[in-house]
Amino acid sequence: MKGNVIDLAIAVIVGGAFGKIVTSLVKDIIMPLVGIITGGVDYSELSLQVGKASIMYGSFLQTIIDFLIISLSIFIAIKQLNRFKKKEEKKPKELPKPTKEQELLTEIRDLLKK
Repeated sequence: MKGNVIDLAIAVIVGGAFGKIVTSLVKDIIMPLVGIITGGVDYSELSLQVGKASIMYGSFLQTIIDFLIISLSIFIAIKQLNRFKKKEEKKPKELPKPTKEQELLTEIRDLLKK
């Protein structure tokens, strides 16, 4: 039980750090490139004014892209883990060689059947 709790805690910490890396990737690299391709639009500043309220849909777009990249990364990682597990399952398990005692018992059993 303790091992599972520790594994979970490590996964949460690594997942949080990975989320920050992906957020930075989207905010600092991907979105500026998308902005250049679409004519210099800064998506993080896109907003819609409704009365006195400001709806920041550009920031929402960045968050959606963050989510898509993180979910794609997790999907690929899980797919690879499952692939490795299937390879391990396909390997035939060799039966251990019977001991002398087991061989004698098998012979006795066969003789008693006859």
